[in-house]
Amino acid sequence: MGRTMTEEEWRAFLAHGTRTGKLATTRRDGRPHVVPIWFVVDGGDLVFTTAARTVKARSMRRDPRVCVCVDDERPPYAFVMVEGTARFVDDAAELLRFATAIGGRYMGAARAEEFGRRNAVPEEVLVRVTPTRVSAEDAIAE
Repeated sequence: MGRTMTEEEWRAFLAHGTRTGKLATTRRDGRPHVVPIWFVVDGGDLVFTTAARTVKARSMRRDPRVCVCVDDERPPYAFVMVEGTARFVDDAAELLRFATAIGGRYMGAARAEEFGRRNAVPEEVLVRVTPTRVSAEDAIAE
């Protein structure tokens, strides 16, 4: 049956571990587009980087409404779905800071700087997703 997570619980769920988010955007012709992303939480926002010419980046520039789903694939299963608005941050120092933080989260502290330098380049963009609605369920299979 599951239970609804509190705000404190879903914020902790998003901030800890190395779960991959699944970002949903809408293509120009209306077709959905879903891709995995690595992200960090900053304040209330989900923050990630992507190449400026990807389908997701082009879609978010046209329509900033997005949805990110993060799940725990282990029993008893859980998920947090964040509907929100994406905005691009044009700041090289912030791009490096967050690319490094993302690298540390997913690749480990020893490779954080390497990942940050690799992804803090002019071809990459920094994206902040500000939540407008959150759905979060825990212990789905109990």
